[in-house]
Amino acid sequence: MITLWHNPHCSKSRQTLALIEAAGVDVTVRLYLQDAPKIEEIAQMRRALGDLPAIKMMRSGEKLFKELGLRKDMDDDTLLAAMAANPILIERPIALKDGQAVIGRPPEAVEVML
Repeated sequence: MITLWHNPHCSKSRQTLALIEAAGVDVTVRLYLQDAPKIEEIAQMRRALGDLPAIKMMRSGEKLFKELGLRKDMDDDTLLAAMAANPILIERPIALKDGQAVIGRPPEAVEVML
């Protein structure tokens, strides 16, 4: 079973979901913009991504990133809190399976889970 943090308005997210479904793998879709993850969940996902620096799981090009005065050199706790308060800043999609996660950029990155 794969859990996918998904934004249906994002083409990469839709492509990633299509790859998972085409492989016949069970998937639970979490519309993370509507069902925003708590900071603890984001931190857990970060660990599943191999303790990736928080900035690497953020959409730093998002207009809101700059509007909030965020910077790429900020500490992980500050960036995790920003993602929890503003889930649009979370890079998408993120696939999780058996405690391991990958960011679906490119969508083919999820193939290691199929």
